[in-house]
Amino acid sequence: MTMLGVVGDLVEDVIVWLGEPVQYGTDSKVDIFHTRGGSGANVAGFAAPLYPTRFIGCVGEDHVGDFLVEDLSATGVEVKVQRRGQSGTIVVLIDETGERTMLPQRGASVLLQDVSDAWLEDLEILHVPAYSFDGGPLQHTACDLIRRMKLRGGQVSVDASSTGMLVRYGIEAFLALMAELRPDFLIANESEAALLGLSKQGNPGPNLTRLPQTVVVAKAGPEPTAVHIPGVDSLTVPVAPVKYIRDLTGAGDAFAAGFLAGYLQTGHLWEACVAGHATAAKVLGSPGASITQPA
Repeated sequence: MTMLGVVGDLVEDVIVWLGEPVQYGTDSKVDIFHTRGGSGANVAGFAAPLYPTRFIGCVGEDHVGDFLVEDLSATGVEVKVQRRGQSGTIVVLIDETGERTMLPQRGASVLLQDVSDAWLEDLEILHVPAYSFDGGPLQHTACDLIRRMKLRGGQVSVDASSTGMLVRYGIEAFLALMAELRPDFLIANESEAALLGLSKQGNPGPNLTRLPQTVVVAKAGPEPTAVHIPGVDSLTVPVAPVKYIRDLTGAGDAFAAGFLAGYLQTGHLWEACVAGHATAAKVLGSPGASITQPA
């Protein structure tokens, strides 16, 4: 049996839906939800109903870690975690347009190290959010796992994750890392792709030539997704309209899950994008990276 593998963060999300602009120095009207989060875990959780999926990560030796593992396992994911330290938490502020402001304390999620070869068995694609390169032992572990996957003949997908993270890491440094690691897919939203010089308004960017072996998938919200394929013309895949949008949290992870599962099922990039769009649409009306509408 082949599987989709995901390495990355598994944390608690505290989702704060702002009912009004933040009133500094006093109370503000909000709704608060506690959910399982982490970009890596989100991708795994959304992918598992579509394709056999394994998650590789680290959580704390605490009751939060117990909850996170149990909740992710309940989606059908095969969960492989190390336990050390204290589980991470991310506070996510959602304004009335659905846009997010994230306040991360990643905790144990960055402490993954010395992963056994057995955890890579049967993986056809390994997906790695770029958050995994943002410090801690996980930064080196993620790079090591990518290299090991490539040596095994497997494929690798990287998500650009965040413009803030990319700026902290350094644009040139990140592009150099991608050129070294040679992922088969690099998934980015419009802002991330433009920042990296890989795609702008759906057109190929000047830095695409630095990644000659990588398919760059550039999302643009409700606008068509551009798929830049080395050596051939780009694809432009339209996005079906979504009626209700309240919370963008997890939509990018849901797209990655649908895209990778769709690609593993069909081997076609167009169908993979359509599957990614469909999966992403399911999370836009619910709190955090979930598909359950709040009461």
